[in-house]
Amino acid sequence: MHHSLSILSGLSMVLMTTACVPERVVVREPMPYSPPPQAAFPAPPPPTPETVVSVYIEPSIGQPAAIACPWAPPPMLVEAPPPRPYEGTYWTGGYWVWQGTWVWAHGRWAAPPGPNYGWRQPYYENRGGVVIFIGGHWADPGVVFVPPPATMRFTLELASPGVIPGPRPMGPSGIFIPPPPGSRMGIIIPAPLGTAPAVVTGAPPVVNVGMHITNNINSATVSNTTNIINNHTTVINNITNVTIVAPATATASGRAVNTTVPAQAPIAAAMPSVIKAPAPIPASEKPIPAFVHGQRPAALPQPQAVHPVAAATQAQAPAALPRAATPTPPSPVHPAPPLAVPAPQAKPVQSPPSQVHAAPPPPPPAPAARPAAKPAPVGARPPKHEQKPKGTNPPGSQQPLPAKVAVKPAPTQTGTMEKKQPAQDDKAKAKEDKKIPGA
Repeated sequence: MHHSLSILSGLSMVLMTTACVPERVVVREPMPYSPPPQAAFPAPPPPTPETVVSVYIEPSIGQPAAIACPWAPPPMLVEAPPPRPYEGTYWTGGYWVWQGTWVWAHGRWAAPPGPNYGWRQPYYENRGGVVIFIGGHWADPGVVFVPPPATMRFTLELASPGVIPGPRPMGPSGIFIPPPPGSRMGIIIPAPLGTAPAVVTGAPPVVNVGMHITNNINSATVSNTTNIINNHTTVINNITNVTIVAPATATASGRAVNTTVPAQAPIAAAMPSVIKAPAPIPASEKPIPAFVHGQRPAALPQPQAVHPVAAATQAQAPAALPRAATPTPPSPVHPAPPLAVPAPQAKPVQSPPSQVHAAPPPPPPAPAARPAAKPAPVGARPPKHEQKPKGTNPPGSQQPLPAKVAVKPAPTQTGTMEKKQPAQDDKAKAKEDKKIPGA
């Protein structure tokens, strides 16, 4: 009996001790909860210099064969077109093309190869992380662009020796264009078929996926079309502007975008850019042929450095330019010529001295006063004679006359004076002879 009691007491102690274990676990305070860190969007990297190969491309006549490129094209460059030389030309180039690597096809105005030919923008498509590319080309009259079918198989193009591959396209599958200048490498911008890559020239740079482009089509001009091919062509030709949309999480500035820009490549390329990454001018004006699958890429020139300029620096640069330019207008070279013009006028001023030198000839008439000195002895009569004829030209008034003679031709006056003086002397002598008998 005693043994059984001891067993029961031992079991009770075991139960009591085991019951206390869960109580100790429950009493413990739970570990403090720390939420997982939220994903932060990376800050936009500062623009850094990069090297770009810039060439002129001889576009194909007719739609060329599509090729498969292993990585995405770089962000767009800034290239403002010059004025159109004449009507009927098209702005060709101003986008990235494949030549064993992505090279910049410099823009230029070009005439179509024949009448009724049109220009087709390049074609970029993200297909399973590979870029399907068709370069810009001249479209045959009446021929509509046909995207490569989804069932078409491609052989991936190889990079040229020494070229470092870039990132694969980052974004949804489908047609796209390269991102705005200064954007993160690899990002693509979904866009409708036929969109010119230059429409994103003035868009803010992006660092994440999210920016896309939509077309604004004038539906009134399409309502009367019934043929499918004509309808497709009409829609492409009636796109006057496009809308760029991007959430705040996609842009480098953290601000949402919803803006409308021109759809025409030459107009869109001339818009002010947030990041100015100027396209370098090709070293040679001779165009190279477009890339063809299975053929060796054309020889490329040396790459050139591109120095992107951020918007803040770009805003300060124009402020500094007017300051440097303002000193020049006050003291341009053009006002100086008017000051130099009087110098030729000084030469005419030298001509009067030639007239002044001609004045000395009047002094020779002074000897003409010799006849007046000889009749003086004829009597103290000349003084009386000088007082009476005040209205005439007395001999003594010849001295002020030379001052006037300097203005008028001296020889003529002196000649007349010499002729008049003898006549006046004869009259004076006749009057004196008449007066003498009466005295």
